[in-house]
Amino acid sequence: MQIQPYSPALAERWNELNRAAANGHFMFDRQFLDYHADRFEDSSLMVFQGERAVALLPVNRRGEEAWSHQGLTFGGLVSHNLGTAETMAALDACVEVLRAQGARSLTYKPLPWIYAREPAQADLYWLFRRDAALIRRDVSAAIDYRARGPVSGRRARGARKAAAAGLVFGPSDDWTGYWRLLMEVLGQRHGAAPVHSLDEIRLLAARFPEQIALHTATLDGQIAAGVVMFASAQVAHAQYIAVGEQGRALGALDGLFEHLIHAHGATHRWFDFGISNTDQGRTLNEGLIRQKEEFGAGAVVHDFYRVELS
Repeated sequence: MQIQPYSPALAERWNELNRAAANGHFMFDRQFLDYHADRFEDSSLMVFQGERAVALLPVNRRGEEAWSHQGLTFGGLVSHNLGTAETMAALDACVEVLRAQGARSLTYKPLPWIYAREPAQADLYWLFRRDAALIRRDVSAAIDYRARGPVSGRRARGARKAAAAGLVFGPSDDWTGYWRLLMEVLGQRHGAAPVHSLDEIRLLAARFPEQIALHTATLDGQIAAGVVMFASAQVAHAQYIAVGEQGRALGALDGLFEHLIHAHGATHRWFDFGISNTDQGRTLNEGLIRQKEEFGAGAVVHDFYRVELS
């Protein structure tokens, strides 16, 4: 295994391998990784066997700590046609390079298993062999389209109420109007703000029009609720979810989610509602995850491991 630090000259080879990999994801594309390059010290690595690129490791550095990757929901080694022993060798070679560069630890966020197109968890075995410590575990809720759980009466009633009120569900280009609602809801209810600015999400949606889309529930042309969908090969992932006061009274979010769940059922294996945690995974928002589970979803964890390199 030969390791080469990523440089812009390798962008197309990086992207080609990511597209071919069983555990690739559009968020690992350089056009996604590099949109916030000013916030992170990129230390990404490419793994070669001879002239052939066989694996990628999105990495950023923060002092003596390496992360895979702080600008991503998850990360880990992205590989194509590598067996378990070769995956372990690739990761060993990567961490030796990071150690030589001065990193004393690697925080590793493996891809949740539902996102891979085929089994690809050799990195978890490598983490075990390296005595990696599990330092954080978030819990998401996802629907398996092959075995959807029961939908609660409350969610079904909400969806019927939204339909009876005349709400219209569908894709939207009104990012400005929706971001205004999202910022208002996050600020008032959670004292928070979106991770992406309006300009950033519009840029990403323009770069990845097949993967990133805004969907809204509207009444008389006004946005009552919305969801931003990140669609990868296996998973339709919902994020940036918000509903206004009028929409809440009319069941707008229940109706919009039922619309989205059915709309993605023909093209995806999973519908992922996202995590319901704060405090580095230690606090579970029980009301939030119950709402997601009432659509027929079950728990899927997102893990964080730390590998000591010193």
